[in-house]
Order: sequence, then C-alpha cells, then structure tokens
Amino acid sequence: MNAPTTLSHLVPEIQPREVPPALIEALQSRFGAQCSTALAVREQHGRDESSFQAPPPAAVVFAESTRDVADAVRLAGQHEVPVIPFGVGSSLEGHLLAVQGGISIDVSRMNKVLSVNAEDLTVTVQPGVTRKQLNEEIRSTGLFFPIDPGADASLGGMAATRASGTNAVRYGTMRENVLGLEVVTASGEAIRTGTRAKKSSAGYDLTRLFVGSEGTLGVITEVTLRLYPIPEAISAAICSFPSIEAAVRATIQVIQLGVPIARVELIDQNTVRMVNAHSKLGLRIEPMLLMEFHGSPAGVKEQAETVQEIASEFGGNAFEWATTPEERTRLWTARHNAYFAAIQSRPGCRAISTDTCVPISRLADCLLDSVKEADESGIPYFLVGHVGDGNFHFGYLLDPNDPKEREIAEGLNHKLVARALSLEGTCTGEHGVGLHKMGFLVTEAGAGAVEMMRTIKRALDPRNIMNPGKIFSL
Repeated sequence: MNAPTTLSHLVPEIQPREVPPALIEALQSRFGAQCSTALAVREQHGRDESSFQAPPPAAVVFAESTRDVADAVRLAGQHEVPVIPFGVGSSLEGHLLAVQGGISIDVSRMNKVLSVNAEDLTVTVQPGVTRKQLNEEIRSTGLFFPIDPGADASLGGMAATRASGTNAVRYGTMRENVLGLEVVTASGEAIRTGTRAKKSSAGYDLTRLFVGSEGTLGVITEVTLRLYPIPEAISAAICSFPSIEAAVRATIQVIQLGVPIARVELIDQNTVRMVNAHSKLGLRIEPMLLMEFHGSPAGVKEQAETVQEIASEFGGNAFEWATTPEERTRLWTARHNAYFAAIQSRPGCRAISTDTCVPISRLADCLLDSVKEADESGIPYFLVGHVGDGNFHFGYLLDPNDPKEREIAEGLNHKLVARALSLEGTCTGEHGVGLHKMGFLVTEAGAGAVEMMRTIKRALDPRNIMNPGKIFSL
C-alpha cells in the first residue's frame, strides 16, 4: 500500500474537529439509507485525484434534493461540524479531503436537467449532472454546452472550481457561462443568485462570488448555464513540430492574429508516447498541437488554412485532418485520457499537477524554462496545455514512497508558479486553489485581498463549517 502523503507542510495549523455521535444519529434518523458510515463509502468520498491523503469523513449523506442538502447542512451546523460537497471526485487539488473531519454531502443523485430554454440558449440543471450527460440530453435541440475540462465532471463541481478546459480559448470558462445559481448557505438557507437574462446590474454579483468558491461559502444545488448552437461544421487536425518552442510560438501567432480557433492543445513528446501506449494510437513522437475549428463550412476551411500556413512557418508538419465525428472523438478521447495514460506509464505512481496560466505573449518564456528544469530533474513527467489561453499543466510522476521525489517535484512546482507570477500570470488557471495552491495565493493576490476573502468567509460562514481548510486558513 502506498504511504500517505501528509498535509502538515500545507496546512500545519489544522486540527480535526470532533463529530459527536448525536450528529450521526440525527443524520441517520433524517436520511435513513441515504446516510452511510461504512468505511468503504467514507474512504471513497475522502479522496480525489490529488496526491494527498487525509482521514475520511465521518459520514456520507447522499442528497436527492435541495431540502436534503439544507437539512444536512443545518444539522452539521448545530454541532459546528464541517461539510464537504462531493460530485464525482475528479478534483486535482485536494478539494474533497476532510482535513478538519466532518461529513461529505454527495450530490451525484441530484442529476436532473430541470429545464431547457432553447429559445434563450439557457439550461438549468441540478449539480450532479455531468457535462457529457447534459450534452447528450440536449443534443436534439441543436445546442451544446462547450466547457470541457476533460474529466466527465459534475456541473456543480465545475462551477465551484471555476473550471474551463479545452474549449476555453473560444467559449470562455465557467465564470462566463454560469448565469445563476441556487446555493445552500452555511445557515441551511437556500438562496438564488442571478437570472436567465444575459446581463444584470442588480446588486452585488453573488453568482460570481460563488463560482470558484470551492464549496467554502455554500453548497451549489442548481446551476443555470449558457448554451450555444452546435456549429454547422467542425473539423479537427493534428500537427507535429520539431520542438515545443515551435509549437508554442505558432500558437501565439494564431491567437494574436485573431483566428477564432475553438481548441488548440499542446501535447509534448513524453505525453504522445504515453497516449500512444494507452490508447493504441500511432501518433508521431514529437511535440504536437491538437486543434479544432467551429463555424460554417467556409469559415472552418478559412481558419484551418490560415493555421496550417502559420504552422508551416514554424516547422509544423504531418498536418492530419479528422473530419468525421468518430475520428474527432478518438483524438479528443486520447487527449482527455492523457492523465490516466501518464499514471499507467509508471505503475504505482501519483501525479503532482501544475496549473499555471500566463498572458499569451509570455507563454513561451514560462513554458520553455519550466521544461528545461523538468528535464534536468530526472522526474518523469507529462505536459499538456490549453495553450490558446496561456494555460498549461505539468504532471510530475512520483513514487509516493519516496520523499526525495516529492521534494523534487514540489520544488519544480514552486519554481514554475514563481515564474508564472513574475510574468503576471496565476498559480491556477482552472483547477482551483484547494489545498495545494494555498501557499501561493497571498503571493498572487496580496495579503490585503486574501484578508478580504477571509472577511467574506467569516461573514457568510461564521462557524467555518463549509469545506474549511481550503483556499486559505482562518
């Protein structure tokens, strides 16, 4: 069994809180079979895709309605016991870990598409609906939801972490695509933020406050989202480059020329090798851009020709097209499985994932220096990037039983984040702060801004029960 990675170096001041038997009894009385204290269930809800481990929550409540969530929060609040929302468990930053003990509220059974307003290009869903489920259910309307973080994440979790992914270069992030929310607050009250209108100047923008709050201010129980017409034409292509620098500089040129490309993903040669083995592909073992174009047939053709011309200027070759849905799905599935391909390339390893994002003009400077450091470290790694918006991810593959490897990997991450911040970037483009990025937030935002965040947290959650110990400490 892998030795657990402790959290002491991240949050040394945290102490688990007692979960009194009276709360467990109250939850079991209220929820019956919807409340579980079985160790296997608790352990499943006490881990995510991060490399960190912590004791599991004391109980798991499987909520089936907003009232269920409100009652669970209210009961926990009476005993000042932490509450951790749970969707599908795909977080990469330790968001789901019960670092102060508490109970997990699983919203995966709240998985209904509540209303589709095709004329207004909006949809309202419960938080357990996943992005793939939503797109399958609305396919007949000719609309789709474009935010694609790779994993089939729940939409409540995507809103909570302000997720984005491969389509963000054209369609934006969850910040731009969430119109309104229903949220259960720390007092157990359900409130609504926002409307289905495209814009509003009514009061504080509470929707944006909760989007990206990582469960620290409330539990999201409904999400109203923007939809988009399915493009008339979609075409995907891959293009190999002689170096990462060439691929990155080609991407910068594409973006600066205003080409409305929908997706442009960088995959380094290490990742191509891993993906080939995992997905049984025969891609060239070279740095590669995986691109997608949306629009009218004529518009897609013009975009693709422009990009192909730019790519050739930087040594791009082996430009291959995937025009059928099956071919596109095969390529994007391989990209989305890059994380799991990497994990399988070193059996028993865990990954420390980075998530920096920088202004597009500084992307090459940040990325190339970081590649050099990673190559010199001797730690196996993979590299993928939503490079069209300056966001990229290293995954350092480490032996969890080797403290030296973790020390090296964390050192690489610290250098990378410091470099991104010096270039006016961010420590996290889409994964959220969670546990892993807490130490960088003050450097990025400033002590005054973080103290303002604490003030908001204290005002909305005075007993500090909503996913405590994440983003910052109190």
